This record gives sequence, C-alpha cells and structure tokens, in this order.
Amino acid sequence: MKRYLILSDGTVYTGQPLGASGETVGEVVFNTGMTGYQEILTDPSYAGQIVLLTYPLIGNYGINDDDFESDRIQPTGLIVKEACEVPSNWRATRSVDQLLKERNKVGIQGLDTRAITKRIRTAGVTMGCICDDMEAGKARLASVQGYDDTDFVYDVTTAGPYKWGREGKQEIGEPDDPARVRLVVIDCGLKYNILRRFWKAGCVPIVVPATASADEVMSYSPDGILLSPGPGDPQRLSPVVQTVKDLIGRRPMFGICLGNQLLCHAVGGHTYKLKFGHRGSNHPVKDLLSGKVTITSQNHGYAVDPNSLSGTGAEVTQLNLNDGTVEGIRIKDQDANSIQYHPEAAPGPWDSRPYFADFVEKMQQYRKAS
Repeated sequence: MKRYLILSDGTVYTGQPLGASGETVGEVVFNTGMTGYQEILTDPSYAGQIVLLTYPLIGNYGINDDDFESDRIQPTGLIVKEACEVPSNWRATRSVDQLLKERNKVGIQGLDTRAITKRIRTAGVTMGCICDDMEAGKARLASVQGYDDTDFVYDVTTAGPYKWGREGKQEIGEPDDPARVRLVVIDCGLKYNILRRFWKAGCVPIVVPATASADEVMSYSPDGILLSPGPGDPQRLSPVVQTVKDLIGRRPMFGICLGNQLLCHAVGGHTYKLKFGHRGSNHPVKDLLSGKVTITSQNHGYAVDPNSLSGTGAEVTQLNLNDGTVEGIRIKDQDANSIQYHPEAAPGPWDSRPYFADFVEKMQQYRKAS
C-alpha cells in the first residue's frame, strides 16, 4: 500500500504507511537528533507540525512507559526513512508504529528524508499533508488554516492547576515540604522533564494554565516564576504577554524557549520566524557573560530580534554560534532571565542543566530576603 506526503507547493513524495490510516496536515519541520524520538513525539512545542526525523533508522530501542514528555502525541504526523519493526531494549513495551496506531496518529516511511530536508532548508518550512488518497490530501491541504494563523498554546496548556512531586502530578491541596521553594510555572506547552529537574533541584513546581492572570499566579505565593516552552507564534499570545508584563519584577523570573520570546515581547521587543528553525540536539551556544560554550537541545521556529531590545532594559546574554541568533536575554534590574534552548534536554545533552540550580538559588535568596 502506498502513502503520500504532499507539500503546499504541489511536490509529492511516495512512501509506505506508518501508524494509523487516514490523513493529517501540519507544518513540515525537521529534527536532526539521532535519538529521542519518543520525547519528540510527546513534546507540546511540536503541536500543529509534521515532524521529519533526519536520522535514517528510527525506533530501534522502541517506546517505553517512562520517557513521555506529555500525556499525548503532540505532532500531527511523523516522517521517517525507516521505522524499526522489532525494537531491542529491556524497557521497550511497543514499537513506534504500534504507538502511532494506539494514539491514532498518521505517519509515513520509506521516503528520502534527507532530500526533503534539503528542500526545507532551501525553501523554508511549508505546510504538508500525509495521506492515503492523493486527491483527498490535496483538497485537505488547500483548505487548511496555516500554521502561523493558529494559537496552539491554548490547545496544549493544562486544563487546571496542579503540583509536581516525587511521583509526578499531585493535587494542589497536598502539603508542601517547607524546605522547598515554590515555583509557579505558566504552562504554554510544558515538558515533564522541566518539572522533574526543578523538583530534583529543590522546588515545589506549581503548574497553572497559560490563561492564568498575574493575580492567579501570585495567589500561590511563589518564590519564582517560570515561563515554559510552547508551540506557535509568540506574537499571537497578547494575553500571556500581558500577564508576563504584570509579573516582571515581582519575583525572580526565568523563561525557556517560547518563554524567552514572551519575555522579549513583554518588555517591548519583537520576534521573527526563522526560515527552517532550530530542532536538534547539537546546537552550540555561547554565554556572553561567562564566555562558556555549551551544546544545547533546541526546538523552535521563531527568534528574538536583537535590535528590537534597544531601550527596553533587556540585554542579549547568549548567541547561537551557527547563525548568530539570540539564545538568551536578561533584564538585570528586574531579576528576569531567559534562554531560547532546552536546559532540561529530553532528548539532548546535559551541558546547560546548571541553569536550573542557578535559578533555584535566586529563588532561595528571594525567600530569605522576603
């Protein structure tokens, strides 16, 4: 049986089915990581996108029950060169194909993924459709709303507040360990490993929806505030930006990925869309304050315009060594910092994990001074 990938410019690639039957549409993006496909499939920042994995063999260590980064498959579709049918790992419970079928997600395999990647690098990201019926797929693609015209954050944010503890999600009413600082996380597309890392660093993370007001955030008496990663165009998130504006300076603040862009907008800066984004596990970033270079895990399609920060009180603190884009900013007199990459990794290198400890120390200092 044949399955097709149709791009918005009319280009058609023919492959074989992977996962559920049917059709799906989304913005076609590529990730260059060699591992971490399970975490990628459950990363909310991929909502609305069809993810192409450039590594040729995907799924050889299977899917396990421990490495999910959210409660569902987040991309609309998956493209691989070859999906391993018989994974080999002691933790594996099923294959990639079985997971996609279980969650009713459509994928495709058997394509020249590197040729498609080259096309995206040349022409930029594009909308696409994976389908079994070519004519139906073309019609669906012609009628679908563009990726940049959709507010995905409100689809992936938590429905209600919760706490994170040793065993994962907890009810808000459960008592805190008084030795732990309280971190309120504004969930715009949160990965579980962010909460795991902050818990291990000595926090009680309290997660609130992206729709939460500043007053709601402050009602939890936080020692710090985290702006999470998430999908979509930050310029469409005016209500969230207003909440960030209302919170800046009231508590130590830290932003990750989309959180970096929200902080930029909150002080009056701007963002722009990258031609094909940064998605992979080996992006070199230089910290301009320390001179240190780290290898980072990244997943974003928008970047901060450094010129737009002039006169805002924010300064650029980190740069991507591949293309010079902004990887971090700080507002020194408001105790607000952010980075564009993922220090929690999952997947990816652990080079930037010290940023968790640094932010927890700031929260501890705030608690002692208050």
